[in-house]
Amino acid sequence: MRNKIILFDINETVLNLKSLQPKFNDAFGSEEALSLWFSKLLHTSAVCVITNVKTNFSKLADSMLESTAENFDLQLSELKRNELLSAFSSLQPHSDIKDALSKLRSNGFKVVAFSNSSLSLISAQIKNAGLTSFFDEIISVEETGSFKPDPNVYKFAANVLGESVENLCLVATHDWDTHGALSVGLNAAYINRTDTPYHPFYLKPDIQSNTMDGIVDQIVEAYL
Repeated sequence: MRNKIILFDINETVLNLKSLQPKFNDAFGSEEALSLWFSKLLHTSAVCVITNVKTNFSKLADSMLESTAENFDLQLSELKRNELLSAFSSLQPHSDIKDALSKLRSNGFKVVAFSNSSLSLISAQIKNAGLTSFFDEIISVEETGSFKPDPNVYKFAANVLGESVENLCLVATHDWDTHGALSVGLNAAYINRTDTPYHPFYLKPDIQSNTMDGIVDQIVEAYL
């Protein structure tokens, strides 16, 4: 990799969704609601990519709250939906993130936040998590009208950065995301935050670890 640029997925990879758990438990009366909502959100965004449905992450997030409420025979008020979505912008970072990002930057790497969320939401998330000074740049897929793992969004990121795809490496905790990046020529690193098996049909990155420290150590060793 000629230029040392590392893209980071944000939700779950950098930021910890578990901080939403109490609010979702309170709103839905179930500990399963948060995981169901987020899985619906990811699934629907992938379907939108495949079927060329044009929308944005905020609309999907709100719509999937309604869908999740239907699963529990509930009707969320607009106030409650706004409260949950607002909390999504104030997620806390995983405990291993700040040290990992600092180590990458001290070794000459450029680190970039790269997410399906809108630019305004990513910026708010990064600010509220106290990570503004840890990222060199923020890229949202919203200008593409699509979502990861659409091949076009990874190429979009490369164009924004003025780099070829092979000069970029994506770090993500979603195997469909690392697969998407690898499928268009990016490098990738998979952090297994949820202790789930990597999908056997997906392209597998050489760099894998259960901790971000482990990911960073391997990146430094591989690319320096």
